[in-house]
Amino acid sequence: MARTTHSSSHDVRLEWPDGRTRTIDVREDQTVLEAATCADIALPFGCRIGACATCTGRLLEVDEPDAPDGDDDRGAVDVEDAFEYRQQPRALKDRHRDDGYVLLCLASPRVDCRIAVGSSVHTELVDNPWK
Repeated sequence: MARTTHSSSHDVRLEWPDGRTRTIDVREDQTVLEAATCADIALPFGCRIGACATCTGRLLEVDEPDAPDGDDDRGAVDVEDAFEYRQQPRALKDRHRDDGYVLLCLASPRVDCRIAVGSSVHTELVDNPWK
């Protein structure tokens, strides 16, 4: 007899700097990058093991349905509560995670949320000394 597994999913709205947006349904056992690929959405990626940071997104807002009306914390960016990682995101420093950056190749959402995506998000992580 086949065993059926049930998994929760969350709406993740992807937002590019040029104004494009797409909302995808991401299962909790799936990474954002995997769900985007299944939806034929091209996101930048490199290693898929959290070492290169090419897939970096920035959490913009979370939707917490249990937050009471008028709660000032509604929509606050807390990346540690919003995502679970399959393995340690080695390419991000603590300060990057504190600022809401997330590696989409390893991260699975735990809430509905909005994420800034695209290659420009990766360039926000490191200052270019040659410019």
